[in-house]
Amino acid sequence: MLAAGFCQSAAGADIRLQQVAICAPGHPQAARVLQEEVAKRTGLRWQVVTKLPASGDVIVLKTRQQALPVGLKDMPALPLQPEAFRLGEQTANGRRLIVVEGYDARGVMFGAGRLLRLFRYAKSGVTIPADVRIAEAPQKKMRGHQIGYRNLANSYDGWSVAQYEQYIRELVIFGTNSIEGIPFQPWGPHFSIPSMDMNLRVSEICQRYGIDFWVWTPATFDLADTAKRAYFLRQFDTLFRKAPRLDAVFFPGGDPGHNAPELVIPFLETLSVPLRQHHPKARIWLSLQGFTPEACNFTYDYIRRRRPQWLAGLVTGPGSPPMEETRAALPAPYKLRHYPDITHNVRCDFPVPWMDPVFAFTLGREAVNPRPVYHTAAFRYTAPQNDGFISYSDGAHDDVNKMVWSMLGWNAAQSPRDMLLQYTNFFFDSETAAAAADGILALEQNWVGAACENTGILKTLELWRQMEDRHTGNWRWQMFLLRAYYDAYVRERGEREQAIDKAACAALAQARTTGADAAMQRAEKILRQADEIAQPAWRAKITALCDSLFRSIALQTSVPKYKASGNERGVVLDFIDRPLNNRWFYEDAFARIRQLPAAQQLAALDTLAFWEEPGDGGFYDDVGNVSRSPHVVRPETLATDPLMLRSDNPGFDWWDGGFSRKRLAWMVSMRWPHSLLYTSLDTTAQYTVRVTGNGECLLRANGEKLTPSRYGKGIGEIKEFPVPPALTKQGRLQLTFDAINEDHLNWRQHSRLTEVWLIKK
Repeated sequence: MLAAGFCQSAAGADIRLQQVAICAPGHPQAARVLQEEVAKRTGLRWQVVTKLPASGDVIVLKTRQQALPVGLKDMPALPLQPEAFRLGEQTANGRRLIVVEGYDARGVMFGAGRLLRLFRYAKSGVTIPADVRIAEAPQKKMRGHQIGYRNLANSYDGWSVAQYEQYIRELVIFGTNSIEGIPFQPWGPHFSIPSMDMNLRVSEICQRYGIDFWVWTPATFDLADTAKRAYFLRQFDTLFRKAPRLDAVFFPGGDPGHNAPELVIPFLETLSVPLRQHHPKARIWLSLQGFTPEACNFTYDYIRRRRPQWLAGLVTGPGSPPMEETRAALPAPYKLRHYPDITHNVRCDFPVPWMDPVFAFTLGREAVNPRPVYHTAAFRYTAPQNDGFISYSDGAHDDVNKMVWSMLGWNAAQSPRDMLLQYTNFFFDSETAAAAADGILALEQNWVGAACENTGILKTLELWRQMEDRHTGNWRWQMFLLRAYYDAYVRERGEREQAIDKAACAALAQARTTGADAAMQRAEKILRQADEIAQPAWRAKITALCDSLFRSIALQTSVPKYKASGNERGVVLDFIDRPLNNRWFYEDAFARIRQLPAAQQLAALDTLAFWEEPGDGGFYDDVGNVSRSPHVVRPETLATDPLMLRSDNPGFDWWDGGFSRKRLAWMVSMRWPHSLLYTSLDTTAQYTVRVTGNGECLLRANGEKLTPSRYGKGIGEIKEFPVPPALTKQGRLQLTFDAINEDHLNWRQHSRLTEVWLIKK
């Protein structure tokens, strides 16, 4: 359903409010949220009352069923749907009334949250636009986020109950109506209380704020194992009996879990009995993540034939069949929930488009990642196919993305900057709001294009440094400062280390003059220049910010220092010095070459020195590297293909826990680029295409299939394809790649492309 939402404000000065009473009969929690959040920002302690005072300015919180002693005039129409509200300001009997009227109790809470986002804050007062008129109803019925208390999270596992409540409150203020927990987790090193206890407390918090509580409960064992199945059911029984509120159980078919629907569905039927006994309105949701096409069809057929009452709908997320397919197969009474991955940057459902390898290999999968522009596009693209969302999040690093999705769930027409202004006004201060919003947008732009060419990265750092001391104790502020410093530091280091790489190769190229060992020693000395820290003050600042963030929100940016659960969990501090050139690869190669006979050493060094050189009249592409792939064609922009379904996006292989010593180009790949295009070729020359990658490669030149003369299938092994001279007679060559069905393989074993040379003979 489309939202009814607008905000009108007449021209004129803003209204300043100081001493205000909050009249909220029947809505103590909404009144408390309003009272406490204003007090934090202004020092004012507004009184909460249950009857309209005889005098003085008043904020009224009421539902449409509740009467008001004064008449409402010039108020926008209240949308007649759950959670809707209207908000207006008017003068009555010489005093100002700010009225928030909800369709229901939730509408009152969301209206109070909207008011908090609307206020401009100053010490000892707030201002609000004169004659403000707002009426809003959410476009999406489900608007939630998974904030699971488990060791795999990079911050949530270190939170107290009070921190959980404050964060849930803030999500509600921005329009969230569902929180998803993860029960049944083993004890973690950062836990303050057991997993079950925290989930029960989160259930209580959701009950208090009047929002839905979900649980995500994968089966990571064989459901045919009767003993383990019985134990799993007993855990559920404890949760069902003790949770004050439980609205839904989400069971992922896979990721994790590898049970066939023939086992999953009977298990969920059994589970539904105690669930309905303790929570009569609760239902079960199932995702098809990791299911084969046959398993998906089995599930669709079961739902169509049996129409199970225990099932509320299906969930579509990473590893699921296309959303359009599931929507078309699902009978109308059943809902489709989106499970968007807003937390990861690479190796995920919504990867950063063409992320520069210097960031992919250092910031990795779970760095601080405000991406308001991208996620606005992703939301708008997917929204027509689903009934709402509860996002996948594994830490506070994606905080902006959560708030953006929550706001878009109310009104998808909002611009990213408008949403950020609400964010920065509420979480920082009204004076800094515009500059901070622009700073967050700039952080997203830091990841656009080649880092070495993106001079905006240094401008972004300067912008944040100018504001640096405004909110030093605010963890959100610290996260954005961390990213600004880290991006600039990595950009400078990457540029410097690439120059060092070229200098080392130049030294190796002199081996036939200097001798093999002398050339290697010279190259090793050049490579060691990277040990000198170019910007020690920036690096020290990054280290200090990581320490502050661990102390404030348990953000675990290091495995050894902060006991993060793994290298992919946002441990940017552990990767801050990871080589951004082929230093490790060369060092290992030198050790092997020194064992070779003298006659072979020079040839091996030539291979190292001239590996990327295509020769006169030739071309080289590191196909997934945004800074080194000039011939790779990108047919569509994010405006038309935000999920990159028709335009392949580079992948970054994760070997040896992120510390692989292989050539960097071999870890940056594409399943298959759309094409590579070469123009202004020598029409009289003969060309050969050389590629590296993994597995197979079915190559065409100008539509004609090429036959390989050399066909290495391993990582770094070469394939060569002679190009018939007739194909380059027009001076133009377009390389394309036939699709290969490898559904039987894990995605890590899929064939892919890393480097392409066009060599002129």
